[in-house]
Amino acid sequence: MFSILADKLQDVFKDLRGHGKISETNIAEALREVRLALLEADVEFSVAKGFIARVKEKAMGEAVLRSVAPGQQIVKIFHDELTTLLGGQEAPLNLEKPARILMVGLNGAGKTTSSAKLALFLKKQGRAPLMIACDLQRPAAIEQLATLGRQIGIPVFTPPPGETDVLKVAKLALDWIKEQPGNVSIFDTAGRQEIDEALIAEIRRLKEFLQPQEVLLVADAATGQQAVSVATHFHEALGLTGLVLTKMDGDARGGAALSMREVTQQPIKFAGMGEKLDAFEPFRPDRLAGRILGMGDIVSLVEKAAQAIDEDEARAMEEKLRTASFDLNDFLAQFKMIRKLGPLENLLALMPGMSNMKGLSVDENQMKRVEAIVLSMTLPERKNPDILNARRRQRIARGSGVSVTEVNDLLMRFSEMRKMMKNMGKMKKMMARAQGANFGIR
Repeated sequence: MFSILADKLQDVFKDLRGHGKISETNIAEALREVRLALLEADVEFSVAKGFIARVKEKAMGEAVLRSVAPGQQIVKIFHDELTTLLGGQEAPLNLEKPARILMVGLNGAGKTTSSAKLALFLKKQGRAPLMIACDLQRPAAIEQLATLGRQIGIPVFTPPPGETDVLKVAKLALDWIKEQPGNVSIFDTAGRQEIDEALIAEIRRLKEFLQPQEVLLVADAATGQQAVSVATHFHEALGLTGLVLTKMDGDARGGAALSMREVTQQPIKFAGMGEKLDAFEPFRPDRLAGRILGMGDIVSLVEKAAQAIDEDEARAMEEKLRTASFDLNDFLAQFKMIRKLGPLENLLALMPGMSNMKGLSVDENQMKRVEAIVLSMTLPERKNPDILNARRRQRIARGSGVSVTEVNDLLMRFSEMRKMMKNMGKMKKMMARAQGANFGIR
């Protein structure tokens, strides 16, 4: 997400950093480029205008213009203002009892899936969430929520067949909740293709009855200019407490995130980063601002690694790599360990300077082929690749659906990798011996 905006902003800042001295003319030209980049990213005009005005006021200050590194100072100003525009500080959920969360939004925004993602997130945090199906307009939504609940092991209340009164369903749900061991209730509500009075009236009645601690608007990050209208209408009618942006991994513009936060003055609390139910994370404005400006997000990268990778496994793998004693079984385990972190393109975006690397892409299909090749080998073959003669390689190629050339290429790369690690190990031993000799150590 934000790739268009990120590319443009990073080009602007690269140019600013190239100047030893910054003039008002330089700043005006840069701000014009930034304004165009914001509009191209579908940021609403008044939001873009206000952002540029705030940046200009600070960037034109005498302290900036006369500083030793004015380009860096302006980047810092942009980072701070972008963080503010995105919400400033991370906004946690209000889970005071009775801890009810109302999920609202248009059809197709991802309310039902986001309800399940939020439930799974809370479950991992040690909570005991419950989900309640209140979308009586789309019967498939009820079954979808029930199915998702079974997948993640979370109880789901489904209304009686044919029921059309949402308040009656809510009353039945509250009775059901009292019998459950849960401590957070997530209500998935009906949507429409567009905002209408009937939709708003129904959700308003439901909100007044439930008195939820959170009213979260679920919105597609690719909504574009429509985002402002949608957010404004829902906020005026319901008094939103936060936003959940879906499909943030697929939209190159991302203007909805900036616009909706600004017009509602309510925080973006969560972001859906993919189709998987665990691809859901708290929205952290300062970290996202860093990603947009090409500064990366090492903290998030470390957190992802800590969640996905077992520390003992990682330590054992490091030892095998260091001693060059690893085989293709270890290679496969390492491969799976890396893939647990998610799509590699997303990981690159978290690394400083890597988000706008041109021509750098990760072929997921190629990664799957590599995995298929190794899985087509027998355990003895993975343990000792040296026994892989021509006939065995042909069998592996047939079993994995690739060519013999691809099998040969993989084995050659693996051999080179092992040889390189062995040489590094020898070099470390030589350096250790040399160091000991220098200090008279025997």
